[in-house]
Amino acid sequence: MAAVNAINDTPEAREVAALVARSRAAQAQIENYTQEQVDRLIRGMVWAVAKESTAKMLAQHTVDETRLGNYEGKYLKIFRKTRATLMDILDDKSVGVIEEDKVRNIVKIAKPVGVIGALSPSTNPEATPVIKAISAVKGRNSIIIAPHPRAKITNKIICDLMRDALVKMGAPADLVIPIETPSVEKTNEVMRQCDRVLATGGAPMVHAAYSSGTPALGVGVGNAVITVDDTADLDDAAEKIRISKTLDLAASCSSDNAVILFDSIYDEMVAKLEKQGGYVVTADEKKLLEAVIWVDGHINANAVAQPAPRIAEMAGFSIAADRSFLIVPETGFGADYPFSGEKMTVTMALYRVKDIDAAIALTNDIQSYQGQGHSCGIYSRSDENILKLALGTKTSRVMVNQPQSASNSGNLWNGMRQTFSLGCGSWGGNATNNNISWIDLVNITWISKPLAVTKVIPEDEALFGKDIIELVG
Repeated sequence: MAAVNAINDTPEAREVAALVARSRAAQAQIENYTQEQVDRLIRGMVWAVAKESTAKMLAQHTVDETRLGNYEGKYLKIFRKTRATLMDILDDKSVGVIEEDKVRNIVKIAKPVGVIGALSPSTNPEATPVIKAISAVKGRNSIIIAPHPRAKITNKIICDLMRDALVKMGAPADLVIPIETPSVEKTNEVMRQCDRVLATGGAPMVHAAYSSGTPALGVGVGNAVITVDDTADLDDAAEKIRISKTLDLAASCSSDNAVILFDSIYDEMVAKLEKQGGYVVTADEKKLLEAVIWVDGHINANAVAQPAPRIAEMAGFSIAADRSFLIVPETGFGADYPFSGEKMTVTMALYRVKDIDAAIALTNDIQSYQGQGHSCGIYSRSDENILKLALGTKTSRVMVNQPQSASNSGNLWNGMRQTFSLGCGSWGGNATNNNISWIDLVNITWISKPLAVTKVIPEDEALFGKDIIELVG
């Protein structure tokens, strides 16, 4: 299972090599654990961080350290999302025989990968380490977690809580190892020296993961586009768009970045969004806002996951304290229309279209600029429109009548896999479309036995069709 990349002769490489050696030794100790033993470990790891008093402490500490998002969002992630993820994977068979296909006479056996190298972003540093750690251990792997420097203390506290829990359950603490003083060099070395990379973070870091020489699971850029059609429950849609747009102050890459409204419901829906706390910016305010959200073509870190009144103040205009998100009327897409891209703020672009065909075309146009393959959504009672959107867009997930940022990574009200790592397929430059979970962190051995009856290739006319034979000649 050892990584094949040669180790660089640098202080960072040697430090990481020592951590990988510790991690590999710990993983070897649980390689033959039973399903019951593995599931006991992940229960303890989640309880150590998700019990109410600890979750409250971690939520406040995360906000204090990162200055991103808000306490309520962080608390929900650490208290509820980790529980939901545990519940989602707890009954899965991840040890030994995990599937039998009697038709093809195939048996599948799950085996550990080894050492997982995981990246944790500054925007979701409270639950990401837990979710990735239990996914790794569910597959009898160990994990080394490299945090964003802005969240290094949060990461260490969370990892130490899981490490203490592991020891109390008789398992090695080094199944979970944090990088305590992160740097780009150390993170790159973790990716080079581990057995599989699980990368969540900015585009440069995900690109580095795919370039590391180690098999990697990365995620694409989020730029969710939401359509509201003329059959939707507008009150429900407005409330859920507000919930999604303001969850943890839009720290999530799944936040509603663009909302497309049908002409026939446009004015009514805008009024309902305003009632929910939205503020429609003027043309002059739009220019001021653009100068604050982007600096030299990049998202301004000082604006990310901040309250709407604070962002407006930074831009040089004021809004009422009860306004929770900013609405920017937009018509175009691409680099000349930056509001059509990901914003990582409580700011959404607003578009109007004639019908579902126009909404599909606009969704594809917007996501051809940023976010292709990630997610889109629709508020609709029309199964025809829902299916049309799903068929016509280059997306891995379509959330129907659900708050996007709380739903596409799995939630109690849907069947999506619980995760914070969303594959975007070839559209987003990723190896998978999955909601990444433990199944992506194991190797599979296939046992193939002879079929009871050997398959027979049919006669040519039955296999190819008479018309094909005659046409092709």
